[in-house]
Amino acid sequence: MEWRSIWIGSLILLLAGCTAEQRFRPENLAKSDLDFIADSQLAQIDQHLQRLMQKLYRRNPRELAKTPQATIASRTQLLFDLPPPLIFDELGGRQSIDAMLLALDPGFRGDRVFALMVGLTGMLLQAYDNKSEFFLLDRLDEQKLYNSARNIEVLAWRLRTRVDVTGAPLILTNSLDPQMPNLSFERLFGQLIALQDSIAQAVAQRNQRTINRLVHGLATSFLPI
Repeated sequence: MEWRSIWIGSLILLLAGCTAEQRFRPENLAKSDLDFIADSQLAQIDQHLQRLMQKLYRRNPRELAKTPQATIASRTQLLFDLPPPLIFDELGGRQSIDAMLLALDPGFRGDRVFALMVGLTGMLLQAYDNKSEFFLLDRLDEQKLYNSARNIEVLAWRLRTRVDVTGAPLILTNSLDPQMPNLSFERLFGQLIALQDSIAQAVAQRNQRTINRLVHGLATSFLPI
């Protein structure tokens, strides 16, 4: 009976260590440390993306006005309540990188912020194989995760350089006005990049593989996921 007391005591300690925010669930026993890390990364990414979408709409109110009776909350809910794949008629079914390219197409007349966020969110979900939770039998691909980080860098660069016929940015982000500088968008993109790079490195170590790092000349092109 001694072994049973030890087992029960260990289980009690395990349950006691679970916080109110993350209660113990039986299915958690089928998770590795990396699975917990991936779950946590996805939760942080979701928070960052929602914050980014809301900030973009506040910075670009003309885009929100393109959808009658739309609010920042309603557009955010529309995107983040939908399970992948993220397909919307207003974008002609474009997803992931194609939706980001559409958002920065000078000829596009729709909601650029929505197209951008549909594309960025879908691209990141693809890097996680469109899964919202991970278990022992799941296998992430370090190259997809690494490529997604580089794609965020490319997107941030394009947002700074894509302009309309008047020379104005297609989508406003950072402001370098010395009287009222705003680099909050750059910080958000940096946080997303850091999350993707860290999980890519962890997955590469677990899979005992080497990430194929890109040559500098490809830094302005989106990479496949």
